[in-house]
Amino acid sequence: MIELKHICKTFDSGGGEVEALKDVSLTIEKGEIYGIIGMSGAGKSTLVRCMNLLERPTSGEIWVDGQELEQMSAKDLRRARREITMIFQHFNLLMQRTCLRNVCFPMELSGMKKADAEKRARELLDLVGLPDKANAYPAQLSGGQQQRIAIARALATNPKVLLCDEATSALDPNTTHQILQLIRELNRKLHITVVIITHQMSVVKEICDKVAILDGGEVAEEGLVSAVFAAPKSAAGRRLVFPGGADALVSDPASERRVRLIFRDSQTTGIPLVARLAAEESIYCNVISASTQKLSREVYGSMLLGIPSAHFDRAVDFIKAYPNIQVEEVEHHVQ
Repeated sequence: MIELKHICKTFDSGGGEVEALKDVSLTIEKGEIYGIIGMSGAGKSTLVRCMNLLERPTSGEIWVDGQELEQMSAKDLRRARREITMIFQHFNLLMQRTCLRNVCFPMELSGMKKADAEKRARELLDLVGLPDKANAYPAQLSGGQQQRIAIARALATNPKVLLCDEATSALDPNTTHQILQLIRELNRKLHITVVIITHQMSVVKEICDKVAILDGGEVAEEGLVSAVFAAPKSAAGRRLVFPGGADALVSDPASERRVRLIFRDSQTTGIPLVARLAAEESIYCNVISASTQKLSREVYGSMLLGIPSAHFDRAVDFIKAYPNIQVEEVEHHVQ
């Protein structure tokens, strides 16, 4: 388990102090795949580097498996860091070493015998699907293959936690999917806790169990991916899930009010709600946007409607009569 308690981080800059993290508290359970998402500058990478003390927080506590990292001796902290490994956006492989020697590197640093390190490295190359690349150099590999080698290297010390800092941002969508499937498979096989830092909602949707939305160095919202992405409660969450702008071009805010509907199962997503409003209540709505997505093996739908102001209350009462549909009035500048 990882516990972050009231983490603050302040940097000194030429123009004064910058608060990168502001009282961040999170709990990540053992074996979870936990996503941390936010816009650029939200503090995501600073936060993940605090988890293994590559970046020391200005204040707050970091606990991993019941031990507070900042209270450890230098020797104990080095040992703990071997159990909290990291992969990066640009792979950070040693270009002058073969793939096998790259994977061996952390084991060499820990004092493992060369023969034992090579045996373990070959096992890891097989685990990530690249047993035939042992003697290849990183420059001879694709981006996806290089990230697989980086993952194998990160697993060399049998870590309990894998930190992924924008690990798929440099990859194309198909390769991203393959790497995420590999990470999920490793999570299941090795029972390793995975923390994924990303600005890509698609990454969190595909692989994460829980998510925290970081905004301006603060946790705006956290919870199950299905709950947060289906019906975000924070302004930061709504900006990520329902990016605005286009709705202003397709409706008249002077004559209508808007509601967002969240459909929580496959039965409700199939209801022809707009057609029924028109046929049964003679209320004609403007469909501003609509989507259906699968989150954690459940189907969720979202629809933004413009409802004539004169019929708004009657329309909302009609919609609320259906089970498993959440109704929320929204401002015109938010989609």
